[in-house]
Amino acid sequence: MKKQMKAVFAGLMAAGTMASGLIALAPGVQAAAPVACNNYSSSTSSCVNTQIVVDGASHSADWYLPSGSASALMVLNHGFSRGCGNLRGTSKAIAEKGVMVLCVNGDMTAGNPELAAALGDLMTQRALTPPAGKPLPRRYVVGGHSAGGHFASELGSRLDANGYNNFAGAILFDPVAAGGFTANLQAISDGGKRPVLAVTARPSVTNLFNNSAEALIGLANPYVGIQLVWSKYTLGIPTGGSCHIDVEGENTDAIGVIGAGCSANATQTARLRDFGSSWAKDLATGSRTSAYYCTDAAVVSTCGTKVKELVDRSLPLAAPIR
Repeated sequence: MKKQMKAVFAGLMAAGTMASGLIALAPGVQAAAPVACNNYSSSTSSCVNTQIVVDGASHSADWYLPSGSASALMVLNHGFSRGCGNLRGTSKAIAEKGVMVLCVNGDMTAGNPELAAALGDLMTQRALTPPAGKPLPRRYVVGGHSAGGHFASELGSRLDANGYNNFAGAILFDPVAAGGFTANLQAISDGGKRPVLAVTARPSVTNLFNNSAEALIGLANPYVGIQLVWSKYTLGIPTGGSCHIDVEGENTDAIGVIGAGCSANATQTARLRDFGSSWAKDLATGSRTSAYYCTDAAVVSTCGTKVKELVDRSLPLAAPIR
């Protein structure tokens, strides 16, 4: 039935019309004129919202466009029951490092493998059209938060299966795994040849008690990221615990807070964006800013300065994922 529906849609596309009488659009083409994103201000990037067609359906999408030439495209997707606007600040931090960011609004139940596969095919075919006349970067990075992290794993696995040769790796924010997550990460990692990096929060009901950890730890990569735990200690007492929605920061809302059972912590949000945007720039440019990595996650002395600031203490604030 799925193949039949796609065949019907393809026929309608060829005819140039749909049953409703609307003009059919090719996949990846913008279905509406871009409009500026609400509440966005940056001296080095812009944000526009448009509609793009993926797998025959029109989706609202946010594009974050560096002012200069973008070094890569990073697809960074929201979590379950969330939206692209909830990732505005984190997307901005990445865009300001010269990386174009795309977020597609959609149902992220179980990571929406069908949407991920369809988007992956469009990306492989280089059939996406960024707004404002910007060229589509050749290098790709995948990323996502919560169930959007599983979406990123599906998207990355599809790019790998399609043999796209300029796929740089994955950056995940407190991902929540669904079926196939381990196999997806292994495909992305390709035996440790591609980076797979994550910033995770403390175990909670919302992140299914760090159910992504086993897949991350099982990769051949010697370093897969960092788990943020506390903001600081006062008289030996830890405060400011990490929260599942730290990636949303100032862009979260009451639904996010109630769902997570905690509020985003400004200190943790800043740390997450520092690591995430620095990794994104590295993957986009094929470089490695040593401060944000460990040569061996099990040996703190091999970690860079940014990692050591949080983990190499008598009372650690974070821990390498291992």
